[in-house]
Amino acid sequence: MTGLVLKDIRKAYGQVKVLHGIDLEIKEGEFVVFVGPSGCGKSTLLRMIAGLEDITSGEMYIDGQLVNDVPPSKRGIAMVFQSYALYPHMTVYDNMAFGMRIAGESKEEIDRRVRSAANILQLGPYLDRLPKALSGGQRQRVAIGRAICRNPKVFLFDEPLSNLDAALRVATRIEIAKLNEQMADTTMIYVTHDQVEAMTLADRIVVLSAGRIEQVGPPLELYERPANLFVARFIGSPAMNIMPVTVIGTGAETKIKLKDGSEVTVDVATSASEQGKTASFGVRPEDLAIATGDEFLFEGDVEIVEALGEVTLLYVNGPVEEEPVVVKLPGIVDVRKGQKLRFSADKTKLHLFDAAGQTYRR
Repeated sequence: MTGLVLKDIRKAYGQVKVLHGIDLEIKEGEFVVFVGPSGCGKSTLLRMIAGLEDITSGEMYIDGQLVNDVPPSKRGIAMVFQSYALYPHMTVYDNMAFGMRIAGESKEEIDRRVRSAANILQLGPYLDRLPKALSGGQRQRVAIGRAICRNPKVFLFDEPLSNLDAALRVATRIEIAKLNEQMADTTMIYVTHDQVEAMTLADRIVVLSAGRIEQVGPPLELYERPANLFVARFIGSPAMNIMPVTVIGTGAETKIKLKDGSEVTVDVATSASEQGKTASFGVRPEDLAIATGDEFLFEGDVEIVEALGEVTLLYVNGPVEEEPVVVKLPGIVDVRKGQKLRFSADKTKLHLFDAAGQTYRR
């Protein structure tokens, strides 16, 4: 079984600490995505798994073997880079075969693996072309094909789609999803800034912030049950609306008071010790709707309307003066700038975070 285990992994460049004790276990065949803001340490962690960065402290195991001091070529890992890293003077075939030739594989085995990988990635018609004759998406598929040919234990993807335009990004993402299905026993670790890539590709997402893991779990678990304010804001687009509140009633359900004086009941349990404390109230833009009855969450004036066709985004002057509340409504909605509206939400979709930013559990 090819699994990956990280135990208290730390990384520092001199006095600058980048990773602060990463503990993570990735099972054989899992597709795990690292996400987080720039500078959070996700690419550094990926490069440490590949052996391209030294481990300052901690232990890393691949397939049960301690690999802290094992060179990259001996780890059974293949990495796909953001920049393709293809040899411009070599054909697609030679680019994909190069690593196996260096490893001393037979011509027959090289040809079998190259053509098999080309068939998986639909690169057969391009094997005799140079990289300059390919589109960006085709070049990235060649880079992935080169990795497949190495028959690795673990695939590492470092933001492989960030150089592609929107249409190519979608097409190549689909190719990677198909590849994951065809190579179900191969472990894949993927770094991205793109939430759509993370939500659609991952079996589990690892959310990183400032060199620490904030939460690990399946995509929908992170979306529906974020562990803290950071994850709540980071997962989802547009980001979750966050408003300061005061806890005014505790028990099986919690009553809170918004800054404008309105009161809301949230489907989370709190103890009597939380009474009177400040907290943060969260609701996702897509969980808000225009209220049709007497009950509503808040009201406000619409400041901006963005009609995008499949959805309409409203920016509403709501309970927090500093920033508008974002409302995401399906389809085309007849709403005008300056219109005063009331908005409602299912109380089971509302979130509450304590003063330290941790989620009150349902």
